[in-house]
Amino acid sequence: MKNNRRRKKIRNLIIICFICAIIVSVGTYAWFIGMKTVNVSSFDVEIATTEGLFLSMDGEHWSYQLDAKNATPYTGNTNTWAPTGLIPISSVGDLDATVSRLQLYEKGSLTTTKGGYRLLASRVHNYDNTETGKNGTSESNGYVAFDLFIKNLSGTEYYAENNILNEEDIYLTTNSAVTVATNGGVAGTGIENSVRVAFAQIGRVEATDGVASVDNITGITCTDVAAGTGQAQVTGICRQAQIWEPNDKAHVQNAINWYETSCKIRKETGTDVTLAASYDSTACSGVANNAANKTYAISRVINIADNVDIYDGAQYNTYEDNTIEYATYDAAVNRNAAALAQTDDAEKATAAEAAKTTARAEYKLVDFPYFTDTMKNLTSTERPTFMKLAPNSITKVRVYIWIEGQDVDNYDFASLGKKISINFGFTKERYTEDDIDYTGPSTDITPVENNNQQQGGGEPQTP
Repeated sequence: MKNNRRRKKIRNLIIICFICAIIVSVGTYAWFIGMKTVNVSSFDVEIATTEGLFLSMDGEHWSYQLDAKNATPYTGNTNTWAPTGLIPISSVGDLDATVSRLQLYEKGSLTTTKGGYRLLASRVHNYDNTETGKNGTSESNGYVAFDLFIKNLSGTEYYAENNILNEEDIYLTTNSAVTVATNGGVAGTGIENSVRVAFAQIGRVEATDGVASVDNITGITCTDVAAGTGQAQVTGICRQAQIWEPNDKAHVQNAINWYETSCKIRKETGTDVTLAASYDSTACSGVANNAANKTYAISRVINIADNVDIYDGAQYNTYEDNTIEYATYDAAVNRNAAALAQTDDAEKATAAEAAKTTARAEYKLVDFPYFTDTMKNLTSTERPTFMKLAPNSITKVRVYIWIEGQDVDNYDFASLGKKISINFGFTKERYTEDDIDYTGPSTDITPVENNNQQQGGGEPQTP
């Protein structure tokens, strides 16, 4: 009965939230060997909110509900809907502040070893391909990326300082899920278990009516901009992206079989990934259904001299020299870079990126702490915050969707799944009816447009 109430609650838009539904044809290049790519088709992105939170694809027209794929984006946008298909890539959520883009890595080469596959990885070229007329650096093919503008009207004070302590908690709704699409998908391959969705906050401006122009809003980057004639103050954010890992405990038997067949224990002395002597004959273990697995995600370009096997890591082939815990990586790469960046505003972005590059050279694969479905499903006071948004602000959030190449669920036959369905939403409410044993009137409340005037965009627009 309690689960039935939770499911009923999930279907109701009772709180400030937005819900995206994405249907993706996902024939992919497998991380390991490579299969034919099937073009992506049938994207459905529907977003809905209640009072106080408005959404836009163009920074001008704000609404409670939004069909993101079909809504008119702003002129000069660099959105991409993977027109040539999805390819497995990897990321630890780092943003390149110089171009306001997520740093992504793709397979450069895979060569079979006696215990797995030698990995070479190159950075996805979403940082040096600026097209004329585009508002920023263009993205590459092989993943989804789009700008979503979120106007948060709770409170009237705008905090210009990029301080997370000034911001409000946002939670991932419990109905957020990634599944095989019922129309055209093929169940049983496990392709849905290696999907990742990242939310990269680029920057924000004040939401008070008349402060920010449309160009101010759409032109937000990671760089702070002082207020001036015709220009709203921009608070650059560019903090580590929050990445959601759905189905973290789900592993189909075919993926497990592939892993146990191809992975062999790597000896501590096995520094040369190409030598048979670097491995013994013991099959790797550590992967089972209904148990969470680590993902040792790629943090930088990986070359031949790095001697990386895709199964490197304590949980898999037990070889730890190429992997690092995220806390150590974060302290060296992000926190130190942030401190250095404060030395001079004019050199902030350059100093931060230089510090990151220097520190990142020491690390290859990072045990990344995703926000998982297990965390999403926690209840009451145990429910963790997903991300934070500032009050009285318009925040530019760049959403990325990809297949994680370093996930053990991403094996060659997974691409036969063809289509996946992605649904996600956010809310400011930590508690559900079940958390407090609610027995009052129906909570199925939807916004009434005539009673919800908004700032900076007039009446809410219907989809």
